[in-house]
Amino acid sequence: MIQPNEQSTMKQVGTIVKVAGPLIVATGLADVQMFDVVRVSEKRLIGEVIELRGDRASIQVYEETAGLGPGEPVYVTGEPLSVDLAPGLIESIFDGIQRPLTTIYNESGDRISRGIDVPKLDREKKWPFVPACQKGDVLKPGDVIGTVQETPAVLQKIMMPPKLEGTVDWVFDGEANIVEPIARIKKKDGEIVEVPMLRSWPVRRGRPYTEKIAPDEPMVTGQRVIDTLFPIAKGGIAAIPGPFGSGKTVVQHQLAKWADADIIVYIGCGERGNEMTDVLMEFPELHDPRTGLSLMKRTVLIANTSDMPVAAREASIYTGITIAEYFRDMGYKVAIMADSTSRWAEALREMSGRLEEMPGEEGYPAYLSSRLAEFYERAGFVKCLGSEDRYGAISAIGAVSPPGGDISEPVSQATLRIVKVFWSLNANLAYKRHFPAIDWLQSYSLYSDKMNVYFDKSVETDWSVHVRQTMQILQEEAELDEIVRLVGVDALGFKDRLTLECAQSIREDYLHQSAFDDIDTYSSLEKQYAMLSMILAWYEKGVAALELNVPFAKIITMDIREKIARMKYVPEDQKEERFPAIAAEMEAEFLALMEGSGDDE
Repeated sequence: MIQPNEQSTMKQVGTIVKVAGPLIVATGLADVQMFDVVRVSEKRLIGEVIELRGDRASIQVYEETAGLGPGEPVYVTGEPLSVDLAPGLIESIFDGIQRPLTTIYNESGDRISRGIDVPKLDREKKWPFVPACQKGDVLKPGDVIGTVQETPAVLQKIMMPPKLEGTVDWVFDGEANIVEPIARIKKKDGEIVEVPMLRSWPVRRGRPYTEKIAPDEPMVTGQRVIDTLFPIAKGGIAAIPGPFGSGKTVVQHQLAKWADADIIVYIGCGERGNEMTDVLMEFPELHDPRTGLSLMKRTVLIANTSDMPVAAREASIYTGITIAEYFRDMGYKVAIMADSTSRWAEALREMSGRLEEMPGEEGYPAYLSSRLAEFYERAGFVKCLGSEDRYGAISAIGAVSPPGGDISEPVSQATLRIVKVFWSLNANLAYKRHFPAIDWLQSYSLYSDKMNVYFDKSVETDWSVHVRQTMQILQEEAELDEIVRLVGVDALGFKDRLTLECAQSIREDYLHQSAFDDIDTYSSLEKQYAMLSMILAWYEKGVAALELNVPFAKIITMDIREKIARMKYVPEDQKEERFPAIAAEMEAEFLALMEGSGDDE
């Protein structure tokens, strides 16, 4: 019977010889393999082997090691660090090694008792299993055996294990817990294998797929600065670096709520406890626009705060990406938010230092870049295992917290070499209350060309033209600002001053977006196009009016500018009625200006 690896058959084979914080050195472990899970001391603290030298092993312990000393036993499980995958994941809150925090709270209160051992998923709860096959069907790895309606928003598919294929000998129909068999599969050699809903998967090994495909469809976020200027693809990878207070967490919350993804996996990796508390309190209360339910109905939370053992930060990243891969294999589009990878890198630095490895830049291990790449490369758009054409995607978005916002530090630079989208948060924009504080001059997206082709086909044919014109105006503004600071705005010609006015309108009326306004918090692609078109049309008509000697002051004080500025507050269901009226009003006002230009002269 296929069961996740239990740790009930532990045996003592090692003895502690040295304790150095979260790092323990033990001897007598000649048969242990790298990344095997062990239990340390009679308290059964959970740890993982990260270095082997003969029969001595270095173990990073994911719990507080105070009070441990040489001579205490080490118990070996013989299994790698793994996560349980089955119904019960959605709406759950785990720590970095998939311990269920709600269950632990109910058992031991506010503090996690050292060595506590509880099932990662509820093994008693009955789930309604609906078979998707029948006796005699031939199933291949990844084929769907049946489904479970885990929440009203998520239908979980119970699939064939990656290395199992054969003929269905029996399939269950009804309610069952996750350890009971729901099918029997007869292999080619005649062996009968019982398959439960519960699977286990090593967190450091990516789950298999048939083919990885270059992403060609955007993950629409409803955030104008992202969708218009720096889009991310479904299956793409992005980084959000920025100093303290610049809005990294708010951006990730917005993406979690509004991004075009079926499943959200949110990892709080070493963040402050109050920030994770906000997530834990807010997500259940957030209204999910996709389903009309609580956002938690399609979310998995992994809470690993800064006051938890530092070693667990590294595991939390792998735990999250493995859970994301599990839902990807069902054909879902998954968005994984890691907040923040800098704290994860700090954990690598501390463990590397305790292992006395040769340090790299600023004390980080020399393998920092490869570890980051191992995480991000597990994202992507793939053809899943199975007989049917099933496609899934993981979009990975990692926050980076460089000290003082200095992105020249190693973690930011290593991340930039890997990711395809760079949303650079600017402290000056944040201080001006401009959110999202994404710097349009520093940020970039390597998906832009392909995504603009998609937008040209699915939204409007001149989407990419508008985007190029917008970026050109913003870059011209930056150049003109240098002149203004030196000699003043009066030294500029009227066309350049009109460019500054247009750039200000793009910044304040378009790129600025309030996450706390019920209407402005999300903009559809159609609304984004209409808003930007209106701003650029005003600019083009203003340039034409200047050529007809219309006074500059009259152009920049037109009544229509106020209505353009307030387009962001027009509800989605009213835009088709109100936007054409605004466009017609602008046309009429410009016509009146041009007809009256001769009188002014």
